[in-house]
Amino acid sequence: MSSTLHPMLNVAIRAARAAGAIINRAALDVEAVRISQKQVNDFVTEVDHASEAAIIDTLLTAYPRHGIHAEESGRAHGDPRSDHVWIIDPLDGTTNFIHGFPVYCVSIALSVKGRIEQAVIYDPSRNDLFTATRGRGAYMNERRIRVSKRTHLPECLVSTGFPFRKGDDFPTYLKMMGDVMQRTAGLRRPGAAALDLAYVAAGFTDGFFETGLKPWDVAAGSLLVTEAGGLIGNFTGEAGHLEQAECLAANPRIYAQLVAVLRPHSRFATAPLTDTAPREPGERKGAMSLRRHEVGAAYAADEAAADAAKAAAPDDAQP
Repeated sequence: MSSTLHPMLNVAIRAARAAGAIINRAALDVEAVRISQKQVNDFVTEVDHASEAAIIDTLLTAYPRHGIHAEESGRAHGDPRSDHVWIIDPLDGTTNFIHGFPVYCVSIALSVKGRIEQAVIYDPSRNDLFTATRGRGAYMNERRIRVSKRTHLPECLVSTGFPFRKGDDFPTYLKMMGDVMQRTAGLRRPGAAALDLAYVAAGFTDGFFETGLKPWDVAAGSLLVTEAGGLIGNFTGEAGHLEQAECLAANPRIYAQLVAVLRPHSRFATAPLTDTAPREPGERKGAMSLRRHEVGAAYAADEAAADAAKAAAPDDAQP
């Protein structure tokens, strides 16, 4: 861990790696892992519980007055009144894990007064570590990452997640899937939303959409995406995705094009466009949406400046 990282991010990295070690040991003999079912197609294992316990112990040892919001144990740990709340998914992609399909991760985010400030997503099977601190950019294995530069939806690779719980609106999802598949280069369903968002941030995919997600699925990934120059919101393009169970993320150009495709399928499409995200003191309603687009504009300006500098460099300085 680097001394240049924010201290709270360093602690989160330590927690994620401790959980990853537990997951990797269990992955050596997946068939021996005890599994229970929370509801139809929604599994939890002893590994989820052990991973979550390791994360909580690491975080609360360093910050005993912080709050915890964890997938398996809820808010039973830490101080529920704290302004600092760790949002934890100890094993995103449990179904993949119990089948030996190596697409799963640990997700840890720190919310301060309702705003995500630190994020870690750790893929233990590949030893890939994604990190972000608000205002300091997003990184994969200590290398700065950016969302993709593609501008045309037909060239894009987009990831998603299938509805799998009782009561999910599968017919609507099939319509969404059909609309997106016909307009893109490909649609993928890896099965771990947090890792999907990390891949958007790294530019491995150009966009991601899914319904039915919980805050621990998207908290860390949302900061990675915005710090990498991307946009994230619901299917109408508005903020509030953490609590709305509807998530869309992409680079700025593709985000707008995906909103045009997905908006008709949004639960919020007929409602007035409001900003439900937490705001800074004195910040007017809708400012979060403006900030998201400012991020995209800043990213585009940054890239343009880099291209101009490269073009102005002497020929022998070109790579």
